[in-house]
Amino acid sequence: MQGIGPPLVTPFTADGAVDESALRDLVGWVEARGVDFLVPCGSNSEAELMTADERARVVEVVADEASVPVLAGTGSPGFEETRRATADAADAGADAALVVTPFYYSHDDATLEAYYRDLADEAEIPIYLYSVPAYTDVKLSPAVVDELATHPNVAGMKDSSGDVTTFVRERRLTRDADFDLLVGAGGVLSHALASGADGGVLALANVAPEAAAEIYEAHVDGDADGARELNETVVELNHAVTAGHGVPGLKAAMRARGAPAGHPRRPFRPVSDDARAELEALVDAL
Repeated sequence: MQGIGPPLVTPFTADGAVDESALRDLVGWVEARGVDFLVPCGSNSEAELMTADERARVVEVVADEASVPVLAGTGSPGFEETRRATADAADAGADAALVVTPFYYSHDDATLEAYYRDLADEAEIPIYLYSVPAYTDVKLSPAVVDELATHPNVAGMKDSSGDVTTFVRERRLTRDADFDLLVGAGGVLSHALASGADGGVLALANVAPEAAAEIYEAHVDGDADGARELNETVVELNHAVTAGHGVPGLKAAMRARGAPAGHPRRPFRPVSDDARAELEALVDAL
């Protein structure tokens, strides 16, 4: 996976059901605006608020509709549930699996390494590591990433820590491996690309896929200054749809752009009128 991929939001109806028609429309909406791959059932997809059957169906719908590669989120705290979800994703036509670090219980580095190694040994599709300490309170160490990067079925990693120093260490340690390193924080996209990132899996790419793609293309063209300047123009929007207002804010901003984002699922609640006005102003400035 290289380039820009949105952790695709899952449209829900007002009563909380997965809106498959809107999901298919959303795949077309983001693809038409320049994304390189899709990531259903990621953090911004509200995957942890869906049942295992719903997650499997979302992956199936996206894989059926997509004309770009699909990196399906399949991780859960337990190995068996993750193994089954990864197998289901492979059966549905996903190209690879994005597997969040096991969370809730604490695990040392040796346990995390064994978890991913055992999963990669069994999986029919390539595994991408996923470190998102803001949600899980688990941060993969660069040493563990280094050990796993040479496994023949570990294809890469999404690092959503936002820590550029850690990202640089990961890139240095994995540079000689066949290992895609993807950044998960839109505010540092240009900096990560300059540090060797292969692309990004970004909430921002749900609401402003053109802008994210433009930053990446500027980097590919060797215009580091242009990439940085473009990134600066979307920093406030990126903050608003992530740390600022979360998934409900992301969906509100997407709806302001005419994207079929649907409603957030409980326990999330819609954003306030003031937040909606803020988000609409940021979208209007694109």
